Amino acid sequence: MKFSAGSAWRRILFRHEMLLLVVLIVEWLLFLHFGTMTNRRGVTVGFGTLDRQFDILRHSCEIGLLALALTPIILTAGIDLSVASLLGLCAIVFGQLTHDVGLPLSLAIPLTLLAGGLGGAVNAGLIAGLRLPPLIVTLGTYSLFRGLAEAMTGGAVTYTQFPSGFLALGQGRWLGVPAQAWIFVGVAVGMWMLVHRSVAGRFIRVIGFAPEGAQYAGVRVGKCLTFVYVLAGLVSAAAALVYTARLGQAKADAAVGYELYAITAVVLGGTSIFGGKGSVTGTLLGVAVIAVLKNGLATLPVVIRMNSAEELSGLLTGGLLLFALVIGMLPKLLSAVCIRR
Repeated sequence: MKFSAGSAWRRILFRHEMLLLVVLIVEWLLFLHFGTMTNRRGVTVGFGTLDRQFDILRHSCEIGLLALALTPIILTAGIDLSVASLLGLCAIVFGQLTHDVGLPLSLAIPLTLLAGGLGGAVNAGLIAGLRLPPLIVTLGTYSLFRGLAEAMTGGAVTYTQFPSGFLALGQGRWLGVPAQAWIFVGVAVGMWMLVHRSVAGRFIRVIGFAPEGAQYAGVRVGKCLTFVYVLAGLVSAAAALVYTARLGQAKADAAVGYELYAITAVVLGGTSIFGGKGSVTGTLLGVAVIAVLKNGLATLPVVIRMNSAEELSGLLTGGLLLFALVIGMLPKLLSAVCIRR
């Protein structure tokens, strides 16, 4: 019994999520020490303040939603490079529905979500229906969705002056916590239940491990793939609403580059790009690591003087993605070396 209990503890302590949690804590403590300053008035500013922690929640919500949407897709050994472009397109759709068409929020919000679902259905039809490679399909829709947003606005129109009740979704607080955090928690719980506690979640993993075997086992592969890509479109539309409410504006270049952060969060969280392996918990930790990194860099005095927080954030995020890919490949490389010997 002692041996089995010890083995169980070792499995828990050396899980990828636990190691990532340690990285997150160390990262947070480093920024807490080096990124917190006291100004001339004796007021503490920087990373250690409560407002900065709330800013981390606000600014990481859209990336977190996209990462959650990508988790079941990558579990099927697929990819969706178009989620951020679809976010931008849905933001423009919402702006036109409320400003140009004059629809109330009660109609504009469901129609925006429908637009996101249709965008996901385009990907699903090409990937699940025509069996085209997800990378090529979503690379095409990455440009298509962003181009549609540019065409709908002429590349110059920015929608503002949204109702205060809608802006509270991205700028207000519910029960003392940023309002969008509750939406993020709701989506995270739903995605966790889907991936870890449902039959569909088991099918998603089986497809990632062996799509041909899943087909022979009676899994409706096309139906499952359609579901995950349409779901990603719906979540992208929800992220568009949160993004628009937070900034108070809708424009065609909304969320440019967010797909890189979202994919990095999923892969960093331990989801294999080859499919079949991963967890929503790992994705959430990956989102947290990236969010703390992006916001913590902006509080470092040397980065502030250089005015290079955004550049450094992109550089380090790319490095994290490559690091996560190498770490994910290590078991296969080691097994290959052992077989050769």
